[in-house]
Amino acid sequence: MGRYTGPACRKCRREGMKLFLKGTRCAMAKCPIDRGRPAPGMHGMSRRRKPSDYGVQLREKQRLRRQYGLQEKQFRLFFDRAHGKDGVTGEVLLQLLETRLDNIVYKLGFAPSRRAARQFVSHNHVLVNGRKANIPAMVLQPGAVISVKDRPKSRGFASASMEIAASGGKDIPSWLNLDEKNFSAEVVSVPTRDEIAPLVDEQLIVELYSK
Repeated sequence: MGRYTGPACRKCRREGMKLFLKGTRCAMAKCPIDRGRPAPGMHGMSRRRKPSDYGVQLREKQRLRRQYGLQEKQFRLFFDRAHGKDGVTGEVLLQLLETRLDNIVYKLGFAPSRRAARQFVSHNHVLVNGRKANIPAMVLQPGAVISVKDRPKSRGFASASMEIAASGGKDIPSWLNLDEKNFSAEVVSVPTRDEIAPLVDEQLIVELYSK
């Protein structure tokens, strides 16, 4: 399966907003969004027509997909899974994405970005309920315990990342209970819509896939 290997900031410029794909670097003064750089491409600075309804829906989907670092096929699988569950499809979709193992590792501060968290998980640095977990897309349920392996390389990386997160004022979500001393945390509950950063209008994504 193909994956994007170009500049992460290019994605933010295309969406016209910060997607926080590079961790603490996104807070630096040289961030292209803060500097007002236009969308990539030769027509980035040109004045565009008002987008169609489809264009607006597509941009919302792309923003959410890129924020969590998913390919289109992966994202569609999560949408289909959310559509088959009880509840509001858009909200369930956000909950599934938010409770992915790589996202939780990022939210806990064990890694500086979701991309780094995905690599941290896939390289066998994380345990779930005391067992090896190297699948970033694993969706965790309330009661699951995430921990960093007790070895210097794993905890050294996590410790450095946690210090940077703390210095930057990053808060741990209320639906996660972190034990900093033991490099572990528990999923207390499924996050509500209010506890998930409202970067997108998920209803537009539902409308897009319902066509």
